[in-house]
Order: sequence, then structure tokens, then C-alpha cells
Amino acid sequence: MADNTPKAIEELLKRLTAGEPLDEQQQKQMKDYKFWKTQPVPSLDEKIESEGPIDSSKTPDDIPDTPLPLISEFEWSTIDITANSELEELYQLLYEHYVEDKDSTFRFKYSHDFFKWALKPPGWKKVWHAGVRVKATGKLVAFISAVPVTLKLNKSGKLIPSVEINFLCIHKKLRAKRLAPVLIKEITRRVNKDDIWQALYTVGAVLPSPIATCRYTHRPLNWSKLYDVGFSHLPPKQTKASMVARYSLANVTKTEGLRLMREEDVDQVLELLNEYQKRFDIVQVFTKEEAAHWFLGGESAANGQSPVIKTYVVEQGGKITDFFSYYLLPFTVLNDVNHDELGIAYLYYYATDSYKKEESVYKKRLQQLIGDALVTAKQFNVDVFNCLTSQDNPYFIKDLKFGSGDGYLNYYLFNYKVWPLHGGIDPTTKEVEDYKTSGVGVVLL
Repeated sequence: MADNTPKAIEELLKRLTAGEPLDEQQQKQMKDYKFWKTQPVPSLDEKIESEGPIDSSKTPDDIPDTPLPLISEFEWSTIDITANSELEELYQLLYEHYVEDKDSTFRFKYSHDFFKWALKPPGWKKVWHAGVRVKATGKLVAFISAVPVTLKLNKSGKLIPSVEINFLCIHKKLRAKRLAPVLIKEITRRVNKDDIWQALYTVGAVLPSPIATCRYTHRPLNWSKLYDVGFSHLPPKQTKASMVARYSLANVTKTEGLRLMREEDVDQVLELLNEYQKRFDIVQVFTKEEAAHWFLGGESAANGQSPVIKTYVVEQGGKITDFFSYYLLPFTVLNDVNHDELGIAYLYYYATDSYKKEESVYKKRLQQLIGDALVTAKQFNVDVFNCLTSQDNPYFIKDLKFGSGDGYLNYYLFNYKVWPLHGGIDPTTKEVEDYKTSGVGVVLL
């Protein structure tokens, strides 16, 4: 069997990204991606000669109307997240069986509000929330979702109607049943029936074939708590007091005119974002309704504020010059007597008109804005603030004391070839490249 340990996978990705030849074991590893070899995705060793769809021959009439067959014990179930009972089933499935760290210390703690925000943007479809149940009991044991997204390749100007695939989750006791390929093929069938043929998704593992690889970085806001639960460690020749002092933050923001975003800000925020995102190679194009949903929270918002997404704007003389956003997704802390939850924030979209100025001025402004994001996050009990090396994040990661994590996130496009994009890290060393922008302007949950 091919070596699929994290170290071997990382070495494979490193060689592919650097254009180095693969050894015999790695070549065999590539050939073992049996499922993905049947799908319209580039092979890991394929050189991209041109951008565009891989298979453009089909129409919705060519796609079967009936779901893919499942083994006899299971049946398909379209999950109605407008029904509280089914939303609770989804919550329980993902809480117990979705992403957990390798040491079983932390677990994502999704909320009903998070699902309402993540799974019900403008244009969402109930049929794109595909579940699998046990026939005998009705228990939900697997799930996969798609939501609509319009992508744009800025160098060519091509618009790609797509979906974002997310929340692929299978009950831990059923991981050997080969349900994942069936879930992927079934969500593909459902999306294809609506005449959409491309999809964007992210995975930590190396599959055929990443369009970009970014690295996770973490900025402690409450170092003592992170140390207590084992998230952070005490470096050599440092004391706990010195680490607390290193990561201390001001209690007030620095940027004049900073405030929470309101409904009447949507037009200006969207205009600012559209201009700013011309910096990147691949971006998401938002309608006004989509921008309002993603930056204000949609159904998750109550009294004008969402418990999930936090968006701040900078208004000067009636004009919005900057904005930033982040979403909140806590961890449950397992097996710790003193702490049961970690507050986690993830940097989302931001934009500033200062990119038009000298680079040093722009970088200083960006650093100040994200620094203010860290300060505001403290009031929402955030213990650590995460960001990837996407967008222009490498410009502030080191100065704002984000530390490089062990995790990498690979970006994939289904049924579409694009030239490889810069993910904000050196292809060989995987270290943050803080002197140039990344090519990835789209943010996935």
C-alpha cells in the first residue's frame, strides 16, 4: 500500500509543488487515488496547459433523476434545516463525528445559528443538503452540502457559476463503508441537475489536484487558557509571564471611525470589496443580497447582530474606506476539568482603499485594521484568532504575532483546470512569504 501518513503526504505535495520528480513509492501513491481518477479533476502530475472546464459535454438531461444506490441498510434523506428537529440531528452528527484533532483534545462546536448562516445563503437549495440514514432506525449517519457561489478568475475575467462543497461528515463507525465517494457523486448529481458543473472545496489531505495550498496561522489572545488546555506550549527559555506579556493587546481600537456594519452599509462595502479583490487571482463575486447575508449574518442575526459573523467598517465623512470580518466557531475542550470551551475566531473577508497608496502605507493600514480585529474579538470571548496565508494575510501575520500552525489547507476546483495559484507560503519550506500577496482571494468556511 502507498504511504498515506501526514509526513508522506506533505512530502508528496512539496515535490509536486516544487516540480521535483517523484520516487517509486510516491508514484504508486498517486495511482492509488482510484476514486479521483474517475472524476473530472487534473491528475497530481498533470501540467496545466490552459484554463477551463474539463468536461463540458453534458446537460442536465444527461443526469439521472434518481439518487445513487446505497447498500441495503441505508437510505438517502434530504435534510430540511428549516425544521428544528432535523437541524438538531445535523448538529449532533457533526459535533460527534466531524473534525477532531488527532489527540482527541478539541472538537468543533457548531451551532444552529452557524448552520443557518453557512447553509442558507441566497439561492440555497434544500436538495443540496444530502443525508444518509439507517433504514431501520432513521438515524442520520452521513451528510454533505453545497451552497451556490460565483467564482471569478481575475487574469482571464472568466466567471464560473459554482457551488462550495462543505460539511462532508460520516459516522465514525461507518468510515470503512466507502460512503464518502458515494456522497460526493450524489451531491455532484444533484448540483448537475441544476446545470452547475463546477465546485470549490478545501481539504487538509492531498487529493488530485490542488490549485493552491495555504497554511493555518494562530494568534493567541488568551495565552494562559490556551496553555492550560494544551493548545499552546511554553517555548524554551520563556516563562508563562513573558508569554502572556508577548500576546497582550490594547483594550481599545486605534482606527478612527471604526464601528459595526449596518444594513445601509452593504452597497459601499460591496463596492469596496469588488475593487479590492482585483488584487487576487481567484475570488468570489457577491450579489448585494449575498454580501448582506455573509457579512450581516442572514437568519442568524437578531436585533441586527449575528452571534456568528462580526463585520466592522471604517466610516470617514460618510464614506466607508475599510472593513474587516471574522466568524466565530468555538471548540469544545475534551477531558479538561477547568475549561470546556475555547473561543475561536477565523478571519473572513476584508478590504481597504489604502491599497492604492504606497505599499508601506498600505501594509501599515492593513496591520492596524487586523490589529483592531484582534482587539474587538476579545469582547466575544475569543481565545485564539486564526487566519490562513490567503488574501494579503502574509503582510501582517508576522508583525501581529500570528504563529504558523501544523495544518495546511488545499484548495480544489472540480471539473475545471486553472494554473497553480500562490498560497502565501514558500512551496518548499512552507514558511510564510510576507513580501508578496497570495493569489487566493476566496474564503471558505
